[in-house]
This record gives sequence, C-alpha cells and structure tokens, in this order.
Amino acid sequence: MSTTRSSTKKEIAAEAWRPLIEFFFKTVKHRSRVLGRYGLTPGDARALGSLEPGEGRPMGALAEEWVCDASNATWMVDRLEERGLAERRTVATDRRVKLVVLTPLGEKTRAAIMKGMYEPPPELLKLDLADLEALRDALAKLPSTL
Repeated sequence: MSTTRSSTKKEIAAEAWRPLIEFFFKTVKHRSRVLGRYGLTPGDARALGSLEPGEGRPMGALAEEWVCDASNATWMVDRLEERGLAERRTVATDRRVKLVVLTPLGEKTRAAIMKGMYEPPPELLKLDLADLEALRDALAKLPSTL
C-alpha cells in the first residue's frame, strides 16, 4: 500500500537542502586539507575568493560582502598582507579609499585553492554514475549568481 504525500514546494526544497548542507558540513575535512596545504583558514580562503586577479576591491565593499564590521575586515586583510597574498593601495582620486589587491603570490595561491576546492570529495565519488549525472543536472539549474 502506498501513501500519497502532498508537500509544498518549500517543504520539498527543505528536504533537498538538508542533505546538501549536511554533506557540506560532513566533508569539512576535504576543504580543510586543501586549505592546510597553504596554512590558511576558511576565513582566509573566503577573503581570497572575494578578490579577483588584477582588480582592487575597497575595504568597505569587502566588509559589506563578508557581513562584518570594518575592523574585522581590516583584520582579515591584515592576515592576507602578512602572508604576502594581498596588499592595500590608495586610490589616486581619493586617498581615503583603500583598495585591496592580490599580489602575484595571492593570485597563484587563490588559483590553487580554487582548483583544490573544486575537486570532488571522495564521498561524492561513491555515488553511481546515474546519480551523479542527475545531481549535476539538477544543481546546474540553480542560479549562478545571487
């Protein structure tokens, strides 16, 4: 005997989201290994990921993106600078504005971390090919920008 279950779109989305977020939490070791190769924390990686090679970002914009106050953003950028991964530059037209720019080492490190983060964790490779294809196809329908 089968029971029909009627669910709202929000309930179904919650059923899909829960295993995604649990999988993300449970595979933290994979991400930690990638960051550990470079002696970086998840916060450092987030900061690096916010900076594009060849482009400067104002400190205020970084604090807004990171949802933190200016002093915390300063601390995060200080950590990148101490490691030689980023530097602050003044804007010629407004010396009060500081842009944060990746150094050549920062660009190289950012690229290596992104490559490592995009490698699937071993647990994902345990799915069979059909399930992986279905997962890939479903996730491809998510918005690419938020």
